[in-house]
Amino acid sequence: MNLKKKACPDCEVDRRDFLRAVGGVALATAAAPLLTSSVFAAPSPKSAAETVAAELFKSLSAEQRKAVCFDFDHDLRKKINANWHITKQKIDDPFYTKEQKAQANEIVKRVCSEDGYQRLLKQTEYDDGGVGAYSMAFFGNPDSGKFQWTLTGRHLTLRADGDSVDKAAFGGPLIYGHGEENPKENLYLYQTQKTNEVFKALDPKQAEKALLANAPGEDKVQIQGASGKFPGVGVSELSSDQQELVEDTLKVLLAPYRAEDADEVMAMLKADGGVSKLHMAFYQTGDLGQDKTWDIWRVEGPSFVWHFRGAPHVHAYINIAAKA
Repeated sequence: MNLKKKACPDCEVDRRDFLRAVGGVALATAAAPLLTSSVFAAPSPKSAAETVAAELFKSLSAEQRKAVCFDFDHDLRKKINANWHITKQKIDDPFYTKEQKAQANEIVKRVCSEDGYQRLLKQTEYDDGGVGAYSMAFFGNPDSGKFQWTLTGRHLTLRADGDSVDKAAFGGPLIYGHGEENPKENLYLYQTQKTNEVFKALDPKQAEKALLANAPGEDKVQIQGASGKFPGVGVSELSSDQQELVEDTLKVLLAPYRAEDADEVMAMLKADGGVSKLHMAFYQTGDLGQDKTWDIWRVEGPSFVWHFRGAPHVHAYINIAAKA
């Protein structure tokens, strides 16, 4: 694989627009109290990634804290972008000690599955020279009960929060991607192939509902709640076999992340009515190679949005949270 970094002019979506899209949910969930016994399976402050994040936080000098630490409810925690840094200091900068750099990498490793971590290493190496070119920020204090470690950079937003943001999977919206424009080498092609298995399993009437002309903006992933209007075909309209395929697809999509986060997503989805509450949409625009394997797709329901833009390269936005 060619690891040369490429320019990404379309990475710069309007941050203010995205804040308006997800900010209401983020603000509401930030204000929610930390529950001692969540109704959902979820990471905790004692989870592996959070334990290392707390150790890293406590090792920061006064100078470091001034540069990379913020109040838990700071607006920067609620923003997201396909290509930005919350803080100026990169992990590989002399600003951090050797041990702190190692701890940052360990947090990344522990919020991912084994396969997800290997993909992330390849993606960050290709897109910006490695995890060391990314930036971390800390929100809150692990001793206060509300704390989040966040990693940002090109094609990536990753979080570890120990369920500090109640009823919001992953601690808030995520981004992942890959700048490789050759679809045969893109690290997340397998996800498009898996979702397209669902499309191929649809009958003609279902497929007509599922296939749409133009996709919404990749960052339009606000949580709509039960009264929302969702594009594509409703999973409730599918047969039991088709619904099982959708559920299997969700597990494939969640596979890059640690089991605690994946389990929380599935528990939240179940509490919200299950996969039958979801819709799936595929978009004719951006059909790489004109092969009718739809490279832009979306899975959405009352508390769930997964928007995957696979053309010209991958930008994927995830937002899974209960609507206030």
